[in-house]
Amino acid sequence: MNPTGDRFTGERFEKGLSVTLNSVVFRSPGQDLTTTGGYIEMVSCVTEPVLLGLAVTALRNRVKR
Repeated sequence: MNPTGDRFTGERFEKGLSVTLNSVVFRSPGQDLTTTGGYIEMVSCVTEPVLLGLAVTALRNRVKR
């Protein structure tokens, strides 16, 4: 018997990726989210600081003129 067939599945990979990203990169929310909700939260954690930085840069360039 080959036990690796059950070990490497898409569902296990997704669960491992989610746990790793939540523990290393992102803070885990206080509530249980669906898979889609978890990915949306991860994307928003990255894009919000980028958009804030762009807004500050645009404001600074506008004031300098």
